[in-house]
Amino acid sequence: MSFLNEHEQDLITTAIADAEKLTSGEIRVAVEKHCKGEAFDRATAYFDKLGMDKTSLHHNVLIYLAYGDRKFAIIGDKGIHKVVTDDFWETTKIAMQAHFASGSIVNGLIAGIKLTGEKLSIYFPHRDGDINELPNSIIFMDQKESN
Repeated sequence: MSFLNEHEQDLITTAIADAEKLTSGEIRVAVEKHCKGEAFDRATAYFDKLGMDKTSLHHNVLIYLAYGDRKFAIIGDKGIHKVVTDDFWETTKIAMQAHFASGSIVNGLIAGIKLTGEKLSIYFPHRDGDINELPNSIIFMDQKESN
């Protein structure tokens, strides 16, 4: 049985598509059961492994979740961090943690995705001609490699 059922996956991918309508940024969600080490380090490695650093605008965000270990991180591309403050992700993390603490992982991910789209739209609004360079599907990392 998958960690997220088909309906939950559809809710998350729809949230990604809706959030990306607000911004020129790209949002991806990567999940796995266990995280070796720090979530931020793992997310950074996956960001590169998934080629998220190779898009034209470098306005990409990876939301990483290790659900079995209760760890998560949000990683933004270099184009984002050139213009935002150091605490840019704090309100998003707090909102996600509130949902996670109440046992709703799906709503936590959706809240994080929505807030990410809203926050990115301030600095990187959607432009005519923007193309979706990265898939909106969830990446199940433990199915991609052996841990």
